[in-house]
Amino acid sequence: MSKKIGVKNVFVTGGSGKIGRALLPELVAAGYKVRALQFDEAIECDGVELLDGDLRDPKLAAKALKGMDGVIHLGNCKENRDQFMDTNIKGTFYLLDEAMRRPHIRQFIQAGSDARAGIFYHPRPYPIAEDFPHAAYPGYYAFSKVLEEVMCEQYRIQYGTPITVLRFSWVHEDDDFLCHVTLREPNFGVPVWKELARTPQQKKFFKNGLDGVACLVHPGGRPGVRHIVGIKDAVQGIMLSLNNPAALGHAFAITGPSAFSYDVAAKYLAKKLGLPVVEFECDDFHDFSHTIAKPRSILGYDPQYDIFKIIDEGVAFRKAGGKRHPIKYIG
Repeated sequence: MSKKIGVKNVFVTGGSGKIGRALLPELVAAGYKVRALQFDEAIECDGVELLDGDLRDPKLAAKALKGMDGVIHLGNCKENRDQFMDTNIKGTFYLLDEAMRRPHIRQFIQAGSDARAGIFYHPRPYPIAEDFPHAAYPGYYAFSKVLEEVMCEQYRIQYGTPITVLRFSWVHEDDDFLCHVTLREPNFGVPVWKELARTPQQKKFFKNGLDGVACLVHPGGRPGVRHIVGIKDAVQGIMLSLNNPAALGHAFAITGPSAFSYDVAAKYLAKKLGLPVVEFECDDFHDFSHTIAKPRSILGYDPQYDIFKIIDEGVAFRKAGGKRHPIKYIG
């Protein structure tokens, strides 16, 4: 594969999404000329050229990639059976095929997901590395992430397309984590604690509108363990990959510095909020973690947001009266 690099003009899809909103100003500040696809939600970022369009449009790619030498493909739809094939699969294909036909495209960064490895749905007794085979959990989103990566792999093999795949863990911003583990709405992610409420004490919290901090445990009481990533670390992973010859032809896990244990997180947050910890037993959750040795050694990736920093910033966000962005997909 050619190691040519020198990206100056970047086309970004998914600019109004969680990662896109945080990424666009960083690209502008770094001196890139940025064109962003605007679909169903307005993008507000100074210095960005907006292109109205739809990934499902087969003519979009030719317009979008004109004058560009880099692509950051973040856009997709989630659990939508009627749209995911046209948006995620065909939309990615149109961009890949157009990039293959344009020799001035020097890097194509594809947003992958650790959903492609099945994470908590399947037993993962050791840290997941980049060479772990595709084994998605049930659902159209995870299925699409596998198909997108297979297309990227084949375009790299068949045509030498300069592709980098970044496999993001579940991305957290604002007070997302607080919404995940506290019992009052808004809810964010799975498990849904109300569905796991079996004892009278657990049910009392939801019946009476009481708040608490959930601690996921396995049968027998052992706390659950999982890996997530803070939004600033996710953006760091993209910025370190962009224009980096060493990133071409590789997939990287972009996640937090370490996995967290629900009991540790629950006790820490409960103390900060003055709330009780409530244990919920879940018999179909499997612990998982990732190794980030590869992005550390090749990209210089150095994630800063462990679970304590994510919680601290979430608490500060609430105390400051921060307004949450609308969530289109819970997890």
